[in-house]
Amino acid sequence: MKLLSISFCLFIIVRIHAQNPNAFPVRATIEHGIIEGDYDTKSGIQTYFGIPFAKPPVGSLRWKAPQPLSPWTGIKQTKKFGPRPMQKLIWDDMHSRSNGVSEDCLYLNVWTPAKRNTKDLPVLVYFYGGGFVAGDASEPRYDGESMAKQGIVVVTCNYRLNIFGFFAHPALSAETSYKGSGNYGLMDQAAALKWVNKNIGAFGGDPKKVTIAGESAGSISVSYMMATPLAKNLIAGAIGESGAGINPTLAPVALSEAEKVGVEWAQKASVNSLAKLRSMPARDIYELYEESKRFGFPVVIDHYVLPKTLPEIFSAKEQAQVPLLLGWNSAEIPGQAFMQGQAYTDENYKSKLKSVYPDMFEEALKVYPSGSEQEIERAATALASDRFIAYSTWKWFDLHRNNSNQPVYRYLFSKLRPSTINSAGIVTPQSNTVGAPHACEIEYCMGNLRLIKDFVWIDADHKVSETMFNYFANFIKSGDPNSMGAALTLPEWHRSMPGDPNPAVMIINTESKSVPATEDARYQFLDKTYKNK
Repeated sequence: MKLLSISFCLFIIVRIHAQNPNAFPVRATIEHGIIEGDYDTKSGIQTYFGIPFAKPPVGSLRWKAPQPLSPWTGIKQTKKFGPRPMQKLIWDDMHSRSNGVSEDCLYLNVWTPAKRNTKDLPVLVYFYGGGFVAGDASEPRYDGESMAKQGIVVVTCNYRLNIFGFFAHPALSAETSYKGSGNYGLMDQAAALKWVNKNIGAFGGDPKKVTIAGESAGSISVSYMMATPLAKNLIAGAIGESGAGINPTLAPVALSEAEKVGVEWAQKASVNSLAKLRSMPARDIYELYEESKRFGFPVVIDHYVLPKTLPEIFSAKEQAQVPLLLGWNSAEIPGQAFMQGQAYTDENYKSKLKSVYPDMFEEALKVYPSGSEQEIERAATALASDRFIAYSTWKWFDLHRNNSNQPVYRYLFSKLRPSTINSAGIVTPQSNTVGAPHACEIEYCMGNLRLIKDFVWIDADHKVSETMFNYFANFIKSGDPNSMGAALTLPEWHRSMPGDPNPAVMIINTESKSVPATEDARYQFLDKTYKNK
């Protein structure tokens, strides 16, 4: 009896702790029924977390396109984040607030500043990164409250990952009308955008003013959503942070190649039928995937989600014709990703460069020059970063500005990381002085420094965040990052014009400024090596 009392008290304590003391219940009527969220009287923001936007993709629906929900009766509680997709959070900067991990993961979250009579607010839909193998719409760095306070309705959504989201197989292709398979995670994103189109008015949003954004695999997702016939007509603007689905960065492969990968995986797993794969518990699929040591499965040219490659789609002007703001960070990955453990000496660097570009060595050395140890580190960092993700983002930028009449804005995020602090309060000075690493801009542009406890934020960080956050908010509202009469005056961000050999780029740092690009010769060199025509 005493143990029962203790357990009951602990249950009450947990329930009280989980509740927002500043909130009262608020309801919204959407397509499939009534949901109940929270109205925070301190922030003025309403939140609805864990809203289902498709049927659970389990059992017979595993590896199928997301299916429409059935209406529900009564009031559905949407006050906590739904479970994140099947995965493990493989990067240290991922901090989930989700309700566990589950194959039943197709949920989204809404933050809205709308009052009882508000309508036609701009909308932001944000896709998380994680290489299509990890990630979660509940992460604090993607939190929508700050943007909502700017008069924007914010949506974050889950989508299937790794083998659950991108597995292709001939037996799966045989089931579909278009005779293709894979790309389920991208279909989930398109389904979320369709949900937004139908339901965002219930939260004060305007379905005709939807801007999509994302970082890394989320940015790659934005590039795919601009290209796919399933979603390109559902968006009014796009923001990409480091990444596009263009070779060599998570670019799509032919269906035959993706199916071959799927067949080989199933054979090594000793599973000889699709029926058996669908009947297996999620645990077994997850463990078999982990044992295979694969880093996800490829995006597919399936002639449904993706009829062609992105360069082919954009060159034909078949993409969403919307304003685009995009960029990358000044040191996406360390130079050692290129040097592979070798010291930054002239001999080592040139030897490595010659081995990678034997027929174009002199040209490569011209755009990624040698020099002192520090200069070689910078050159190696630039080359590693460009090959990893900056070039693909540049190619997306170049394709859209030259195949669209819409404004295009480009940035380079250059703010160095501040010192780190661990759970014991021990501060470690940041050793990387080459540039801004991959993913470090997210909490700045979303206005969420306060939610990220891993760093010792100083005044310079808050200044950079205020600048980048307001640029993004302005763009979401109007398709233009500039102030346009807002209270905060920002440095003018010039458009990147078609055909300009030195297009404008906004350097985002403690002192931000728009300047002509000076290093595009790097990307033009890589463009020849990757042959993305």
